[in-house]
Amino acid sequence: MSVPGKPRSTDKTNCVWVLASGPAADIDIALRYADPADVVIAADGGTLLADRLGITPSLIIGDLDSTPSDLVTKYSDAGVEVRRYDHNTKWETDTELALLAALYYSPGRIFVLGAIGGRLDHSLANVLLLTHPSFADRDVHILDGSNELFLAKPGEWNSIKGHPNDIVSLLPIGVEAEAVTTRGLRWPLNGETLVAGKARGVSNRISDPEAAAVRYDAGQLLVAMVHET
Repeated sequence: MSVPGKPRSTDKTNCVWVLASGPAADIDIALRYADPADVVIAADGGTLLADRLGITPSLIIGDLDSTPSDLVTKYSDAGVEVRRYDHNTKWETDTELALLAALYYSPGRIFVLGAIGGRLDHSLANVLLLTHPSFADRDVHILDGSNELFLAKPGEWNSIKGHPNDIVSLLPIGVEAEAVTTRGLRWPLNGETLVAGKARGVSNRISDPEAAAVRYDAGQLLVAMVHET
């Protein structure tokens, strides 16, 4: 299945899009930073986003309390797999279920769209899903308009893909991020510890897109970007 997106590399690994049920007002902007999808999974109300984009998903998953029944029927009649969960017995959010389902395809990269906006609790929960142990070895990005979020992996250089002057904030989650070192950013860090709850890593900018990257030794480090172009 071919869906719109802009390749950011020549990687041959699969890419999965997870469509959540957030407002996604600036979806056309977000799609500039997503790789083309091999598989699309709609998390409940994400079916509305799929329909808006003219995409037939491979899977619809969730309790389906946010999806019009006629839309479920439309996709089901088209051969789309539908996995319905009982709202009162499932422990996961629909977005979490969709992300876990994405692992079946062993993707090299996952992009989550429609995950931010609307209810603040859902937005925060979706961001924190980046720290889910099941995704520790996966490249998962949340896109919302010109904003991009991903969790950097400790013990390796994490490429920061963007353009000159794009904003890059480095935010420790829950615990300190130790020995944080950057390259290709306007204000470099060299072996610094970023403390959770402090804003030391906010509002850096890309100076060299070819070199931009971050490395740290231990902890959890969220990379929050605002693309300027």
